[in-house]
Amino acid sequence: MAQPRISAYLPPDIDPTKAPLAFGRRALPKLNEELQSPELLTQQRALMALCDLVHDPEKVYQAIALGFLDNLKTLLVHHDQTVRQKTTDVLSIMALHSIGRQGLIQSGVISALTGLLDDPVDICRKNTHQIFDMMAKLPEGAGGVLRADLIPPLVLKLKTELDEIQELILDTLSNCLRVEVSEALAAGAVTVLKEKLSHPSTAIRSKAAWVLLEISSHAEGKIAVCKEGVIPLLVSLLEDTQPEVQVNTTGALMFAAVTPQGRSSAMGAEAIPPLLKLVAEETSKARLNAIKTLTLLAELPEGRQTLLDHRDTFQRCLDDPSEAVQRAAQIAITVIEWKP
Repeated sequence: MAQPRISAYLPPDIDPTKAPLAFGRRALPKLNEELQSPELLTQQRALMALCDLVHDPEKVYQAIALGFLDNLKTLLVHHDQTVRQKTTDVLSIMALHSIGRQGLIQSGVISALTGLLDDPVDICRKNTHQIFDMMAKLPEGAGGVLRADLIPPLVLKLKTELDEIQELILDTLSNCLRVEVSEALAAGAVTVLKEKLSHPSTAIRSKAAWVLLEISSHAEGKIAVCKEGVIPLLVSLLEDTQPEVQVNTTGALMFAAVTPQGRSSAMGAEAIPPLLKLVAEETSKARLNAIKTLTLLAELPEGRQTLLDHRDTFQRCLDDPSEAVQRAAQIAITVIEWKP
């Protein structure tokens, strides 16, 4: 069922009028003082003005140097929902800039945001997850998310959050699990992601498959994917109508099929016919991953026997515009034609 989009509009009883700003270098220092004011309206107006200013990376640099981040971290636990919303707005805009991301990481904002995972205001939670997503794109940011012990709660939130936020969580997990997967596996991530492969949202199906790809790139992840029975569901998604789902699904299947258990499971799920169909489609974005997955299945005697009748499908790929597809097809032909 469709969900309403999260609104960033302020409550109707809030005066959106911005506080007048001093000209030049005094603007930011004045705002920093106003953030510490005991007057609620003064804080709200200061945050609204700051939202406009931090679109400029130079202002972000100045704000960090002036110690704004310490005050913003304090406001994350403010009793007023508008203050929390605008604080997360400011931080999410700062996170769009390289200097902002570095500042947020170094100042411990990631840990400070953990308390907003259960915030009753949807936009506060969405902004929080947008910040996590931006942070995790950097190796040190992904490390910060891991050090903050955020992986288990993020996995848990996939079960209950709004679709918009689930997409952000999946993006964050995909970057973090590239670094380390043990916490996610212990939190039951594979089971949760398996369920998301059947989600009505194309974006969520695609992103869930991508996270499973990252999990399957680790040895312990491959074992978990096979053990939890994910491979038959990945095989069924090979015929998904959405190209991005096909690409990520074939990638996850390819990594899982590296192990003997993965190859056996894929063969049992009759993966060869839909994979061959993807190889035959010249416009398929999943073509390269499909060829590599079939090459792995050709290492099994029954897989090789089946694929011997389809060598022409790979031969046609030798003229593909993509050199990567050409090389993969040549390797596939070599494996299929190998004789013990």
